[in-house]
Order: sequence, then C-alpha cells, then structure tokens
Amino acid sequence: MSFIRIYLELSPPQSNAGIFVSRAEAESEACVPAPYASDPALCRGRLHAEAEATNRSPFQRDRDRIIHSNAFRRLKYKTQVFVYHEGDYYRTRLTHSIEVAQIARTICRMLGLNEDLAEALALAHDLGHTPFGHAGEDALQACLDRAGGFDHNAQTLRILTRLERRYADFDGLNLTWETLEGVVKHNGPLTGPNAPQQKPVPEEILAYDAQHPLGLDRFASAEAQIASLADDIAYNNHDFDDGLRAGLFELDDVAELPLIGDLLQEVRTKYPELDSQRSIYETIRRMIGAMVYDLTDHTRERLEASGVQSADAIRELGRPVVAFSDGMVRDLNALRAFLKERMYRHYLVNRMASKARRIVTELYDQFVAEPSILPTEWSAQTDGPDGERTRRVVADYIAGMTDRYALREHERIFDRHSQI
Repeated sequence: MSFIRIYLELSPPQSNAGIFVSRAEAESEACVPAPYASDPALCRGRLHAEAEATNRSPFQRDRDRIIHSNAFRRLKYKTQVFVYHEGDYYRTRLTHSIEVAQIARTICRMLGLNEDLAEALALAHDLGHTPFGHAGEDALQACLDRAGGFDHNAQTLRILTRLERRYADFDGLNLTWETLEGVVKHNGPLTGPNAPQQKPVPEEILAYDAQHPLGLDRFASAEAQIASLADDIAYNNHDFDDGLRAGLFELDDVAELPLIGDLLQEVRTKYPELDSQRSIYETIRRMIGAMVYDLTDHTRERLEASGVQSADAIRELGRPVVAFSDGMVRDLNALRAFLKERMYRHYLVNRMASKARRIVTELYDQFVAEPSILPTEWSAQTDGPDGERTRRVVADYIAGMTDRYALREHERIFDRHSQI
C-alpha cells in the first residue's frame, strides 16, 4: 500500500477545502512534479566533486549514504524522553526518524515535491543528538559553555561533513548542497531579518558556510520545511503514545483537549466496545491524518497565493510556505502544553533526566581532565588535559554515544568493581 493511501483512507477533509476529491485524483495529481519542487537535475552539487550515480538521483544517493552511516545506526539506542531500558515499545531516535521520513514523503507526494530530498532530510535531522535526549544535550551545552557551546543541529552538520569517515577522498558523507542546506536551515534562516535573534549561529555552521555557502539568510526548500513540520507531527503523536504506555496519564485525561478529544470521542462512538490500546491507536492514526491534511491543504493555499514557480523562489520568498492553519496551531499548542505538564515534567522523567545529566557531566569532566583514558583513536586527537581541542574531541565522543554505551562507559570509569 502506498504512503498516500494510508492517509487517504482516513476521513477526507471537508468538501470546501477544494483538495483531493478522490483517492485516484490525488494520486494522479501527485505524480506531476510541481514547478517549485527541488529538481535533482538542477542540483547545486557537492563540496568535493564526484561523478554522480547512473542509477540514482543525487538526493537518493544522499539518503542512502545517511542510512549506511555509523551515526544513523547509533540512533537505534538513542532516546528522546525515556532511556533505552524503559521498555521495548518506546520510540527511539531511529524509529522516530523513520516515522518522520514516512510522513514527509506522504506530504511531498501530495504536493508534487521531491520525496527523496525530504526523506534524506528526515533521516538525517536527529543525527547530532546526544544520548539521553534533551537532558544529555543540556548537560553537554553546560560543559561546553566556555568552548562555544553545543548545538545538536551544528553537531549534525559536523557529523555529515567531518566526523563520518568512510570514504578515501574526503571526510564526511559529501552530501549535496540541497541536503546540507535543509539540515542547517529546516527551521528557517539563521541570519538576516527573518532569523530568530535568541542565539548566535554556531561556529561549526559559520565555518562550513565560509567554504560552501548555504545561504543562511534565506529560507530552505519546501522539502526541508516539510521535513521540519513532519518532525512536529511525529513527535507530538509518539510522545502522546509513549506517555500513555508509561502510565504518566490516561486516555480520559485528554478528553477535553481540542482535536484529540474530538477524535477520541469519534472512536468511542464508532467502536463503543473497543479496548483501550486499540482506542489509542485509532485516535493517534486520526490525529496524524488530521495534521497531515491540514498541513497539506494550508500549504497548498500558501503556495498558490505566493505565486512561486521555482525552488529558488521559495528560498527568496521571505516567509515560510509550509505551515499549519491557525486552528491547527492552537490545537497543537494545547497538546504540547498538556505533554509538557503531564509528561516532560513528570517526576519519573525528571529523575531519569537528572541521572542523565550527571552521567554526561561526569564523563565529560573526567575525559577532559584525563584524555589519555579515551579510546586510542580519540585520545590521539586531543591536545592534553583541559585543552581546547580536547574539549571538542570529548564532546564529539560523548555526543556520539548511545544511551546504553554512555551508561556502560560511566560504569567502567567510575565503578571500581567494574571490568575495564
């Protein structure tokens, strides 16, 4: 079954939306590339010149390189809210990235955009995250406060352009300009009048941009914007699912929330005898469908109103073209507020986050003080205790750890009874 059919099986949008009267029409329309889609034939190339493959487009090749990377495999044991041993059914960074890729491809197909580029961006977007989710990142940021700080987006770029060492001719994966642009700017411009002013651009991004300019003052492609909001769709829904599985809240607790409460009532009305677990699945699949349809419909309207006729016109537009409707934004904000209060701030989650921060901080401090106890290939890159290069090498080493490896490494270093 194609990705688009999965969502078209859900309740269709209201007739006044003017979109996708039938499944066949939707699929037929989606087969025609939009003029503003990223065209692989017009790809801006790679930092290091390579002959392109004859059997794959440049964006397909990017996707394949990401999938075969060491960093991608490590996502299997990296988590966002729960550490790996909390249960076999909770999402990891890997399963999350696959879900984001599936949603992004669906939306791109419905809008006639480039699915391969969106998939590559979705699969790469979490590569720079530390072990233990945001708690690990907060700890590493505090550790590196005097050394430029830590930013997971900049770390993703660092992995893709430097830390992956698989090829004889260059470090990194040597991805296309379009993929790297989307990785760096999927949340919007980093410089210029349209950039958020909360924090400076990470040095890693500025350094790469100096040798391979990514247009940091402009928006990214429509595919990159879609990958970003597909991430929102995926994590809001899977965090809700994981919170229910963990017993942090009950299904009845969301009955009064907009959107999700209405969908839950719809499921209970249609299937009054349905067990709780299937009710959750039925509600979540409707939530994903509603968000996908809303994003697709509203983006189609914005694209038509903008009059853009090329991928570069989207970059120069000065505002995002991919967006939810105002009503869906309100509903998503209500869901996020609920999850923040009932899940992200739950005392059990706080305990795990506290433990994670201590593990990351203690590992960092010990490795910086004694870089000789790092694995040989990492220790060889350092410049002595508390050296500037040492701090960066230690950060790279820790950021690349999985949850379980960080736990084991901490045990090996600090438990005197543990085998080295």
